[in-house]
Amino acid sequence: MKQIICIKWGDKYGPEHVNRLYGGIARNITPPFRLICFTDSDAGLRPEAEVRPLPDFAYEAPRNTRGKWPKSRLWGDLGDITGVVLFMDLDIIVTGNLDGFFDYGRPEDFILARNPNTPFERLGQTSLYRMTVGALQPLQGIFAADPQGIADKYRYEQRFVTRNAPGGVRFWPRGWVAHFRWHCVPGFPLNYMLAPQPPRGTKVVIFPGGTDPKDALQGRWSGRHPLRTGAADHLRATFDGRRQEKLLSHLRHFHRKADWIAENWRE
Repeated sequence: MKQIICIKWGDKYGPEHVNRLYGGIARNITPPFRLICFTDSDAGLRPEAEVRPLPDFAYEAPRNTRGKWPKSRLWGDLGDITGVVLFMDLDIIVTGNLDGFFDYGRPEDFILARNPNTPFERLGQTSLYRMTVGALQPLQGIFAADPQGIADKYRYEQRFVTRNAPGGVRFWPRGWVAHFRWHCVPGFPLNYMLAPQPPRGTKVVIFPGGTDPKDALQGRWSGRHPLRTGAADHLRATFDGRRQEKLLSHLRHFHRKADWIAENWRE
């Protein structure tokens, strides 16, 4: 049985994110499999997704540091869920067969995606990782002792996990996981001419750093930026005062509509 887990709390992601994740998994995996969603609300979730309550979080989450620290709920005991699990963020898009994520390495290995933002740092990306349930429980104790202090030191939970995971970490083979902004969007100035595309052989596309599949489908960098009607409107915004960031960042952040998302990100 291939076990996939995800977590949903608050209202940032609606039930459609879980439902589309399930659909993407079901179309790209050899059964049997199960998707277990740890959540504070099961409203609107498709019946095939198994629901579990959010694990106890008996310490205050950091308030002054970026990073998805509430994901630390999943590092310890998960009740009746045991053994090897594959964690997937809710904004992941599955584009290829997932069987390899369960076969790669040893069952006891902690394996995660590589973070391309810091090429000179051996840093993981916790959008997609595989673990044995409970293997990261020692990290909960370290974090619980001083949540804000740990967050201030490491900034992001992925850095804390990468540097402190018992037994160390491994990374998925290169090419399996594509970072939307780094691997799918053409570099400037080609981003104005060519639509984003996942590289050949990509199995999963991740969307860390503020970009969401909904925005990418519309041709928008993130929900914090105005929706442009096209490349010409975006270029005009660089000169008429509507630019919300530095010029080079503004030019680099434009991308055309990623139409392939509609086919792959659906129930």
